[in-house]
Amino acid sequence: MRRAGTPLLQGSNVNPTVVCTAPLQYVGKATTDLDIRNLKAALAQLGPDVDVEGFLPAIAPGTIEHWLFNEYYTSDEEFLFAIADAMHEEYRAITDAGLNVQIDDPDLPDGWQMFPEMSVDDYRRYARLRVEALNHALRDIPEEQIRLHVCWGSGHGPHQNDIPLEHIVDLILSVRAQVYSVEAANPRHDHEWRVWQQVKLPEGKSLMPGVVGHATDIIEHPRLVADRLVRYAEIVGKENVIAGTDCGVGSRVFNGEIAWGKFAALVEGARIASRELWGD
Repeated sequence: MRRAGTPLLQGSNVNPTVVCTAPLQYVGKATTDLDIRNLKAALAQLGPDVDVEGFLPAIAPGTIEHWLFNEYYTSDEEFLFAIADAMHEEYRAITDAGLNVQIDDPDLPDGWQMFPEMSVDDYRRYARLRVEALNHALRDIPEEQIRLHVCWGSGHGPHQNDIPLEHIVDLILSVRAQVYSVEAANPRHDHEWRVWQQVKLPEGKSLMPGVVGHATDIIEHPRLVADRLVRYAEIVGKENVIAGTDCGVGSRVFNGEIAWGKFAALVEGARIASRELWGD
């Protein structure tokens, strides 16, 4: 049995034999180094005149905790910070290579589903500890090389019981990151642009709202993408908005042609929005 308090989601296909029985240590260096080499080689093919910033995703400690059994550490906090210390090595390897790291933390919002008995205040206390562990893992990494991605999971379900963004947005913004990628395009969360009318984006930070999504095979019209970007720009400032996706797309729509169609719509929509906002 796991000593840490986070239960597995019902119906999970996670292998219950993935169990922590000794002090955690990072063993992913060779795989991370291979990913870094492959990405840098791909970026080099774009040529010296193309100004791009490459990023690699890495999972947050709080999300790892949800899928790893603990039979060694005596508390959630001890377990979390051990995961954070291990993942620090991966985060540093990515940023030391000159790339940005995207911290994927879908379970920061989605962990709410695991605790139906919790009040919002209870869950905020739970989530705050996970944010503290993440910030510990990000120590001494330049903030400008860090992007945080949060979503409400990628399952194609009703999502009726997702915790509202307004209840956790301050916790999201307390993560040491320069860019915040937030699910925003699907029917359950499209309205939450209103949250940013009440919550000020910190100085020097950028918001990456999802403007195309994984929840439908319908390819968003570029005009819709542009409208979404312009709306966010009018709230948080046009210099602070980056076009993003709700979550990973490729494996969650019917086929790759649809995924690439969504990315093409995102690019064209961003161009339309840029012309309207900047006159370029």
